[in-house]
Amino acid sequence: MTYGAFGLVEVLGEANAVLVLDRMLKTAEVFYETQDTKCGGHALIFVSGSVSAVTAAVESVKLAPPCKVFQTAVISNPSQEMVQIVEGFKARNKK
Repeated sequence: MTYGAFGLVEVLGEANAVLVLDRMLKTAEVFYETQDTKCGGHALIFVSGSVSAVTAAVESVKLAPPCKVFQTAVISNPSQEMVQIVEGFKARNKK
């Protein structure tokens, strides 16, 4: 599959992940891909879409965060290796 961009936002807690995802989905035409939760409760949310849409969605939570946001990133034109990482998270979360 080809992706224009991935947006990543790291927060603490599942409830905060839902708040951030809701904001991003309402802000721009982005699509929820998956999330990865690590020990300590940090959740990394992945969305995809066009570069402009993903940038707008990530900026919306970066500039007016609904909760504590630790890190954000926009990866435009992701490499095949990055796509495989995201697809791996998606496959693992379907179990």
